[in-house]
Amino acid sequence: MNRLTLAQANQIIAAALAKSRQMGYLPMAVVVLDDAGHVKSAQREDGASMFRVDIATGKAWGAVGMSASSRVLAQRAKDNPNFFTTLADTSGGKFLPQPGAVLIKDGEGNILGAAGASGGTGDEDEVICMAGIEAAGLTHA
Repeated sequence: MNRLTLAQANQIIAAALAKSRQMGYLPMAVVVLDDAGHVKSAQREDGASMFRVDIATGKAWGAVGMSASSRVLAQRAKDNPNFFTTLADTSGGKFLPQPGAVLIKDGEGNILGAAGASGGTGDEDEVICMAGIEAAGLTHA
């Protein structure tokens, strides 16, 4: 199975932040995690609040851990709030089921990691992650 490289992670972040600037979004943080939930790369734009990296990481960490986008997890959390509250507690607060992170997949559909963003709306965060992943020649889910 392929592994996510540092070069790919940095390319995802650079393209995501470029998309954010192109769209006129507020300052963002983007985090890329590998398939084990470890930070591969992270950047916070000038002017983004101090919480942005932590929020982006929590979104991406949940996506990798549950093999689903954070948008899907947010919907599941609405349907089963007790489980997701317990899951967030069990993970030491690292799990954040809110839109803004998507899985990173290779051409065969293997999960390589996840990209998460914070700074805009969940939709804006998600859009820039998808743009970054596509720019790196990978797919998202």
